[in-house]
Parts: sequence; structure tokens; C-alpha cells
Amino acid sequence: MPFVELETNLPASRIPAGLENRLCAATATILDKPEDRVSVTIRPGMTLLMNKSTEPCAHLLVSSIGVVGTAEQNRTHSASFFKFLTEELSLDQDRIVIRFFPLEAWQIGKKGTVMTFL
Repeated sequence: MPFVELETNLPASRIPAGLENRLCAATATILDKPEDRVSVTIRPGMTLLMNKSTEPCAHLLVSSIGVVGTAEQNRTHSASFFKFLTEELSLDQDRIVIRFFPLEAWQIGKKGTVMTFL
């Protein structure tokens, strides 16, 4: 069950229509997870400073069970997410940061329990 959170200082008007659906599909492909299990949050208009600059930038947080736990995995994922984000948001790679957070099944609550028991 991947969680993807995109935070950007781009105004909502500069977020391409349907980005949440394309980011969901891209995440499913990149992480090899079912698309109906991906949760996407997009937060435009954030106050962000990166490299001492408030020029347009983005932070992507990727959390999932079993697929973001090693440097080798994340290197591959990073390349794919960077390609997606630079094309969709028209940002240079130096204006994007990706953070990967491996999760365990007991850290995700669903249906009144945790994923461990589902």
C-alpha cells in the first residue's frame, strides 16, 4: 500500500489537471504495486525553501511496504520518479527532492486493524 505525497510551492493553477491520477499510475508502475492500493496526496502552494531559494521546487515522499528499503531499490525508483516529475511539473532535477520511507505492515491502519492482520 504505497503512499505518495507531493509538496510544492507551485500554485494550484500550475499543477497539471489530472496529475493525481497520472502520479498514481506512475507510482504503481515504478513500485510494481496495484494501482488501486496507491494513495496520492498533492499539496500545492506550500511555503518551501530549497538551496536558499524559494524558486519553484517540489518534495516527494514515498512510503511503502517492501519496495523502498534499500539504496539499490531507491536508486531505480528515484530515476523514474525524477523523470515523471520533471516532465509533469517543468522543474529541473535540482529543484526536486525525494524521500523514501520503508513501512512495516503494523504501521498502517486499515478497516479497524493494521495491515498485519488483513
